[in-house]
Amino acid sequence: MKIFLSLLVGAIVCCATAAAQTKGKQNAKMLPAGDAKQLVETACTTCHPVTMITSAGHTQEDWKLLVERMVSAGAEVPKDQMPAVTAYLSKNFPEGNVPKAIIIPGPVKISFKEWKVPTVGSRPHDPLATHDGYLWYSGQYASVLGRVDTKTGEIKEFRPSTPGSGPHGLVEDKDGNIWFTANSKGYIGKLDPKTGKTTEYKLPADARDPHTPLFDQKGTLWFTVQQSNKVGRLNPQTGEIKLVDSPTKGSLPYGMVVDSKGTPYYCEFGAPKIAAINPETMAIKEWTLPNPESRPRRIAITNDDMIYYADYSRGYLGRLDPKTGAVKDWPSPSGPLSQPYGITFLKGDIWYSESAVKPNTMVRFDPKTEKFQTWPIPAGGGVVRNMMTTRDGNIVIAESALNMVALVEIGK
Repeated sequence: MKIFLSLLVGAIVCCATAAAQTKGKQNAKMLPAGDAKQLVETACTTCHPVTMITSAGHTQEDWKLLVERMVSAGAEVPKDQMPAVTAYLSKNFPEGNVPKAIIIPGPVKISFKEWKVPTVGSRPHDPLATHDGYLWYSGQYASVLGRVDTKTGEIKEFRPSTPGSGPHGLVEDKDGNIWFTANSKGYIGKLDPKTGKTTEYKLPADARDPHTPLFDQKGTLWFTVQQSNKVGRLNPQTGEIKLVDSPTKGSLPYGMVVDSKGTPYYCEFGAPKIAAINPETMAIKEWTLPNPESRPRRIAITNDDMIYYADYSRGYLGRLDPKTGAVKDWPSPSGPLSQPYGITFLKGDIWYSESAVKPNTMVRFDPKTEKFQTWPIPAGGGVVRNMMTTRDGNIVIAESALNMVALVEIGK
């Protein structure tokens, strides 16, 4: 599914001005005639230009999911009119040339268990595998945190105290609390699953969109703040927060890992760079990748502290050796438009997903042989934005646009 889905819903959430409304209605003249044209003009061009509709196409099922997400995000479409809007959009803006997944056989066997989350329009963003075997997810657009019992399929949802928090990234502490970044309300949250109580750690006004959280070995919480171009740390014992700017302007700090020595690394989605944070001084060192078109979106780290990155813009898998600065990359199997995204390290291999092909894929890369193996994700994937390994050697993923989460079981 195309990145348009994300951009469109994101535009809805971010818009608010009357000027945007006027511009949207003027642009709506570009829409073709049809029974639902007026409703689309009113509800779908208030917050973004009509070209975000007219320049992209989707299947009827994809449009249905997108309309559900738009309504969840605040678009004023009556429930009984949603089918008409979906029919109008799918008729006039059908799916175009979406890259097809390239499937490469190999020696490893995997299987999928997928679950539909209960709240429509949740758009699960990040998955989390906790020590007790549960699969958690952040339902960003419905502002819920979900917990899946992977044995029974039972799902329980928790809501942060502040409505519209937009939980994004997730991480578990040593006591089993679930920490999350409230991307829409500018705070770091801690959920106690036993009580359902949420504790909030408010960020300064210039750090409005916390993104990816991660604990180091000492229990300090590190996090990126994407659009605000910052990285930060939080002391859970005192609540003290310290923030620093990412050195490169507009670098969009995104995915994050911590190495064996406790040094946090993050990738810069707005620049061709990987960066490391000195955990004591918070001084930042950047490595510039060889190709200026590279835009690393997520990163993974191996047992020997090699950094692998999903080069989203170029359709490549890359590797940085922080000790020497050496970089090597490989074209992803499905090509330059495949948009590698969620990525992790497991059992000596790099695993990631190609998020722009149909269906999305799970990809395994063997660093020793430099060979790929790929699988189609059964339900389609719907953009796998992040993934994580479980304690028993499997992988959890979130299938955002499909309102699903999954456990990927890796064969022995």
